[in-house]
Amino acid sequence: MHSWSKLFIPTLREAPTDAEVASHKFLLRAGYIRQLGAGIYNYLPLGQRSLNKIIAIVREEMDKIGQEFYLPAILPKEPWVESGRWSGMGENMFRLKDRKGADLCLGMTHEEIMTSMARSELRSYEPRPKSGLLRVRQFTMKDSYSFDIDKAGLDKSYNLHDAAYRRIFTRCGLRFVVVEADSGAMGGSQSQEFMVYTDAGEDLIASCPVCDYAANLEKATSRLDPVSEMEPTGDGAPELVSTPGCAAISDVAEFFNISPASDIKCVAYMALKRGAAGKPDTWHGVATFLRGDHQVNETKLLGAIGAADLRTMQAEELTQFFNGPAGFLGPVGLTHNAKPLDEGLTVIVDKSLEGRKNLVAGANKLDYHLRNVVPGRDFTWTIAADIRNVNEGEACPQPAHDGNPCAGKLVVGRAVEVGHIFKLGYKYTESMGARVLDINGKEVMPIMGCYGIGIERILTAAIEQSNDKNGFWLPSSIAPFTVVVTVTNSSDAALAETGQSLAAELHSAGLDVLLDDRDERAGVKFKDADLVGIPYRINVGKKAAGGQVELVTRATSTSVDVALHEIVALVKERVQEDTLLLTAEGSL
Repeated sequence: MHSWSKLFIPTLREAPTDAEVASHKFLLRAGYIRQLGAGIYNYLPLGQRSLNKIIAIVREEMDKIGQEFYLPAILPKEPWVESGRWSGMGENMFRLKDRKGADLCLGMTHEEIMTSMARSELRSYEPRPKSGLLRVRQFTMKDSYSFDIDKAGLDKSYNLHDAAYRRIFTRCGLRFVVVEADSGAMGGSQSQEFMVYTDAGEDLIASCPVCDYAANLEKATSRLDPVSEMEPTGDGAPELVSTPGCAAISDVAEFFNISPASDIKCVAYMALKRGAAGKPDTWHGVATFLRGDHQVNETKLLGAIGAADLRTMQAEELTQFFNGPAGFLGPVGLTHNAKPLDEGLTVIVDKSLEGRKNLVAGANKLDYHLRNVVPGRDFTWTIAADIRNVNEGEACPQPAHDGNPCAGKLVVGRAVEVGHIFKLGYKYTESMGARVLDINGKEVMPIMGCYGIGIERILTAAIEQSNDKNGFWLPSSIAPFTVVVTVTNSSDAALAETGQSLAAELHSAGLDVLLDDRDERAGVKFKDADLVGIPYRINVGKKAAGGQVELVTRATSTSVDVALHEIVALVKERVQEDTLLLTAEGSL
C-alpha cells in the first residue's frame, strides 16, 4: 500500500505551453513524466508504474510463444554493413565512434544482431521459436524475431504473434484496428500495423465501416467510380491549346470545363538510388502521372521504383528532362527508361489512368496544354503502378461475401501505431549468410519474421482515447493504481483511521491501492484524483461515521454511496467486470 504524501507526484494545474496533444498535456500535468531534453523524458513514479504493468502484460503474453533476449543498444558497424543498411538507413541512424575510432550506432531495431546470433549459434533444425527481446532506449521497444525453415513455419510464427499482440492490446484496454501496412526500410512481403484512432496520430488510416477492410494510407487501395470521358475534338489526335496562366489543376479544369479527373497531373521527382558494392549513390529523374484529383503517395512510389529517397525536381532539372516549365508538364513526347532508375527518365503512370481516353495534359510548353490525349496511344511509360493516395468516400476495394463488391465507402482518420509485425523473408539471412540444417540434414537459409511493440505508445494511446477536461482514466490493468482512497479531512483522526484501515483491507484483497492522506482540501484531492488516471476513487468523508463511503467511477464521472463492509467486494467486482468488458471490446 502506498500513501500519496510519501510518493513523488508533482501534479500541475496547467500544461506547459509547448504541449499540444492531450496525452502530452496530461502526462505532464499528472506527474507521469518530465522533459529532460528535446524528445527525452524522465519517467516519474506514476508513469513508471504504468509502464511496468504494460511490460508485465507484454512479457506474460510473449512468454507463451517465445523466449526473451536482452540485447545491447549500442551496436557495432559491421553487421549493418553486411545487410546493406549502414548506408541504406541514411540520416535516420544515430552514429557515433568509440575512443578507439570504431564506428557504432544506436540500434533502433535488431534484425542484423539476431541474424548474426542465429548464424553463429543455430546449427540444425529445431522445432521451437527463437523470439522475444526487450531493449531500452528513450523509446522503449519490445521486438521479437522468428527464424523458420520454410514459409509455412513463418506463417505460423506470424499468426502466433498476431494473436498474442491482439491479446496484449486488449488487456491494455486499447480499442485498436489491425491494418495492412507498408514494410518500409524493414523489407519483407507482408506486414500489419496495430493502430489506435486519435486526432493526435501521425498516420492516416483508410477503413470501411461496412466490412473489416482497413489499411494505412501508404498501402490503402480503393475502387474508383467510372468517369465520363470527354468527346474528342477534330480528328481525335492530341491538339495543342493555348492556356495562358492555367498552371493549377483547378484553372485547367475550369478552362476546359472538365472534371479534374480528366486532367493528367504531373509530379516530377529526383529519386535516390543506393550504390551497390561500394559504388556511389546516384540521383535519377522520375516523372509521375496521375489523375488531377489524386495525390502521389510517396511511400508507394518509393516501393514501386525501388528508390531510397525522393526530392522535388528543381527548375534546371525540369528543363533537362521535360524542356518545359512547372505547371505545364505532360507525358506526350517524353522518352523513358526501360527499367526504373536507369539512365534517363523513369516514367510512372498511376493505374487509374490505364484505359482512359481524351484527357488533358501539359504540353511541356509555357501556357499550353494538349487535349485528346489517350494513354498508351499517345505516350507510354516505364511501369504502371498504384502510386496514389485513396480519398475519403471512395468505394471499398473488398468484395462482399456474396461475391458482389462491398457497398461501403472509405473513411480516412488519424491513428497512432502501437505495434507492427512483418514477414521479413530472406532479406537479412541471405545478405548475412545465415544457414542451418533442416530436418533432413540439408543446409537451408532460414526465413525471418519481425514483430514490434512500442511500450510508451500503449500508454499514450490509452490516454488519447480516454480523457476529458479534468484529466484521464486508465483501465485497471495498466493504471498506476486501481483505486485511490481519499480522506476528505486528514486532520480528523477518525476519518484518517477509517481511510488507513480501508486502504489496508483493499491491499490485502489484492487491489493496487493509493491512500491520499495529504493535508489538503477535499477539492484539491478530488481534482488530483481525476487528473492522474486512477479508475476508482473511494471518498472517506462525513458519511463514514454512519458506515458509508462514496465510490466514484472515473470513466463515467458517476458516484454511489456504499456500505463500508461492502466496498471492497464491490470494487473487486467492478475490476472483474472491466476485464471482461475489455476482452469483449478488443479490436474495432
